Amino acid sequence: MAKELYGALAEFKNPEDLLAAVRRARKAGYRKLDAFTPFPVEGLDRILRLPRPRISFVGLIGAIAGATTALIMQFYVNYAYPLNVGGRPVYAISAFAVVTFELTILFSALSMLVAMLWQNGLPRLNYPVFGAERFDRASKDRFFLCVSAKDAMFAPGETLVFLSEAGALSVELVPQ
Repeated sequence: MAKELYGALAEFKNPEDLLAAVRRARKAGYRKLDAFTPFPVEGLDRILRLPRPRISFVGLIGAIAGATTALIMQFYVNYAYPLNVGGRPVYAISAFAVVTFELTILFSALSMLVAMLWQNGLPRLNYPVFGAERFDRASKDRFFLCVSAKDAMFAPGETLVFLSEAGALSVELVPQ
């Protein structure tokens, strides 16, 4: 029985060849593309049309939730267990600053961590591309382009030929 395909993977020698191949694939109508590089490539995210990350917004929501939690918690504790120490007011906002700051930072950081993991699809126990024959070079000196089998234009034979014509050093089908 034939294995279900994840996509087609092409290897390129330098970032310029990868960028040219991605532009060519976009022009040909391929939409579900992913690139793997050993370092960030300027402009690749725009060509791939990756969505803008929402992590900063999630961090803001986490910070607001942290500050609100800290203030409500401290107001409640002072209301439920009033202590008159040295004549200070029961609700001294200046005394709440440290705990409020700490919970603001904590909630913001934790919410951004969770958002980053969720956005990246982590933890991922199996990622088919990692099993490709030459993919270990993606973290060293090679650039890879993967065309997903879920793409409407994907046809195994034609996609491999297209990637070869785009200047790939090697192409292969990646099983699921």
